[in-house]
Amino acid sequence: MSQNNSSQYTWAGRFSEPMSDLVKRYTASVDFDQRMWRQDIRGSLAHAKMLAKQGIIAAQDLADIERGMQQVWEEIESGRFEWSLDLEDVHLNIEKRLTALVGDAGKRLHTGRSRNDQVATDIRLWLRDTIDDILALIRQFQENLLVLAEQEAATPMPGSTHLQVAQPVTFGHHLLAYFEMTQRDKERFADCRKRVSRLPLGAAALAGTTYPIDREFVARELGFDGVCENSLDAVSDRDFGIEFCAAAALLMTHFSRLSEELVLWMNPRFGFVRIADRFCTGSSIMPQKKNPDVPELARGKTGRVNGSLIALLTLMKGQPLAYNKDNQEDKEPLFDTADTVLDTLRIFADMMGGIEARPENMRNALTQGFATATDLADYLVKKGLPFRDAHEAVGLAVKRAEDLGVDLPELPLAELQQFSPLVGDDVFAVLTVEGSLAARDHLGGTAPTQVRAAIARARSRL
Repeated sequence: MSQNNSSQYTWAGRFSEPMSDLVKRYTASVDFDQRMWRQDIRGSLAHAKMLAKQGIIAAQDLADIERGMQQVWEEIESGRFEWSLDLEDVHLNIEKRLTALVGDAGKRLHTGRSRNDQVATDIRLWLRDTIDDILALIRQFQENLLVLAEQEAATPMPGSTHLQVAQPVTFGHHLLAYFEMTQRDKERFADCRKRVSRLPLGAAALAGTTYPIDREFVARELGFDGVCENSLDAVSDRDFGIEFCAAAALLMTHFSRLSEELVLWMNPRFGFVRIADRFCTGSSIMPQKKNPDVPELARGKTGRVNGSLIALLTLMKGQPLAYNKDNQEDKEPLFDTADTVLDTLRIFADMMGGIEARPENMRNALTQGFATATDLADYLVKKGLPFRDAHEAVGLAVKRAEDLGVDLPELPLAELQQFSPLVGDDVFAVLTVEGSLAARDHLGGTAPTQVRAAIARARSRL
């Protein structure tokens, strides 16, 4: 293995030989953690401001650090910054450039902190920003979902259990189920954010620092809700990242379920929806194909996010206190999860405006599964028949309709009366799809009036 001068490392004085190139490549994280550069600079500026306030560094040092960091920010943002693998990570790259620009003031910046609490702070800042972006995108998805739900508030479709026709619902009511799921997702991310928003900086390597620092000041500067109160825990735990991945896995599971339905509904055997061409692809060999690639990919990417959650749980399960190099492996699963969730939310929010219902196919499907059978049973119960007897009578009626190749409303009155003398002329109002929908007129029910009321409540919750 070739070896290079390792004097660029802040810890090089302890070692008698330089780091090998192989180890350098194996241990470096700058290729993926450089995305936290904004958070690293923000954290360093707040730390420097606290050091100056406490008299640990001079006011001129603070001014030099702020001036140098402004230039570093501009260089990175413009793409002129030269990232170096030799400097391991985002933190050393920025500190080295700062020191080159402002001299000794840059070397004083690291007083009273360690890379252990620095990286923990950067991750929390980055994750807090990411959660805010996710919450905004969930809301955008929900707003567009509600527009479609309102358009289809009274559109009948088969509601299914076991993927078999069960009872009539409206398409708007079906869509609102995904509003409720994503509303809980929002609550989980917002709750996770509370535990993310705790400042680790000041824990230093693991035991705190001998300098008279003011952690509460830094927390206020960075908008944290509080500080991590145990220095060992502050630098070593990543439960906030695991919690984020768990919330992300649940959100992706909800979108995977929606994706599965969109794939089914777009199939000609269902034909319940059209998805705009801009969200679909064709086939390299079959010219007639229009493939729902976006839902299919979201369904596949859910496994990727689930894998990241398991990776982080496994990463942490055997670590003794305090910080271990294992924790460098926390970032790639975390970053990949965030990227996947953000991309999925953006495209699904847009795709909601590209979904068109096909009501005639939904209605036709309702004639193929005896969707109003439960309504007939309820009708007989209201006439005085015990439910179990009503259930048996309707089962026999369904069998007769199946033998004749007709739906229940198409059975003549005389046929229906063979199964119960309680059946009267009013039964056909009960057996219509519209009658079935209208009868479920209660909070959470699928009656169009209730669907519209639910949409109004959903908008107020946003």
